[in-house]
Amino acid sequence: MSLLAVLLQAAANLAPVALMGAGIGAGIAAIGAGIGIGQIGKGALESIARQPESVGDIRSNMIVAAALIEGVAFFAIVVCLLIVFLA
Repeated sequence: MSLLAVLLQAAANLAPVALMGAGIGAGIAAIGAGIGIGQIGKGALESIARQPESVGDIRSNMIVAAALIEGVAFFAIVVCLLIVFLA
């Protein structure tokens, strides 16, 4: 029996584990994004409380950072869904 055949057989037996890992990964990505955006909001509110005259700059930077975090989380969830549907 060739090495490739053994590896393919081992990979076929891990399909349920891949599905479980994809589900856990999607959940962790969503939780991480929520925590990250919460920290951004907290920092922005504290900064605005200290320097109320720079509200516009702080708000725009907060929105850009939150959009980047959501983009990374969306990418992670899409990768997990691809694993689920293509496994």
